[in-house]
Amino acid sequence: MVKATPVRQMKGPMTGIALRLSLALAAALTLAACTKDRSVGLSPDIQVVQLSELPASSGTQAYTVGPQERIEVTVLDAEPLGGTYLTDSEGYIAFPLVGDLYVGGKTPNQIAVMIADRLRGEYIVNPQVRVRPAELPVPSISIGGEVVQPGTYPSATSQTLIRAINNAGGLDEYAKSDDVLVMRNVGGQRYIGVFNIEGIQRGNYPDPVIYPGDIVTVGDSPSRRNLENILQFIPLLSTSAILIDRAIN
Repeated sequence: MVKATPVRQMKGPMTGIALRLSLALAAALTLAACTKDRSVGLSPDIQVVQLSELPASSGTQAYTVGPQERIEVTVLDAEPLGGTYLTDSEGYIAFPLVGDLYVGGKTPNQIAVMIADRLRGEYIVNPQVRVRPAELPVPSISIGGEVVQPGTYPSATSQTLIRAINNAGGLDEYAKSDDVLVMRNVGGQRYIGVFNIEGIQRGNYPDPVIYPGDIVTVGDSPSRRNLENILQFIPLLSTSAILIDRAIN
């Protein structure tokens, strides 16, 4: 809670700018003191379910080719057609004889079947094609929001929520410790869990397991940001007394 005392009468009249700043400050403090609406915003395709924990991941998701990735293609008995191909920004590769192929979002096996089908008959009687990624991506998770170093981290070193946040440098200055979201896809269904990091650190709740592909987002505290904006005006207000409650969420 943030409070402000009434402006006291000081020697000499307040200047116009100081008066305006003082009134603006009082209004800002009042808004900062108001309870924030933290209700969950739901899109039409999301519903709240009664689950005590997020469902476990069903397993490692199959690798699919994305934009700007290199794949190695081998065509048996037609070595000149093979080589390393780079997908463009839209997921296409230019393959000899058959032209542009859209491979974005497809597995290496699906791409191999596609190339073989295009080559079969007209160019090669029974083409044998093998496709593999030039560099297999490391299973990872994404951490964003109010952490010190948002980014993508290997899932092998982020096996629980606390470890994941620690790998990202810990909570940032404005982090809302009880507003940590974990998004996970299981069987084609997306689940969103809300966790309290401080409660987990105190041992009040178990530290949830994090799986490859999870997205962790740490929310922020609007009241702390409002306070930061307010404090920048304090040196300009020499004719007002301000009290600040230090118990800021």
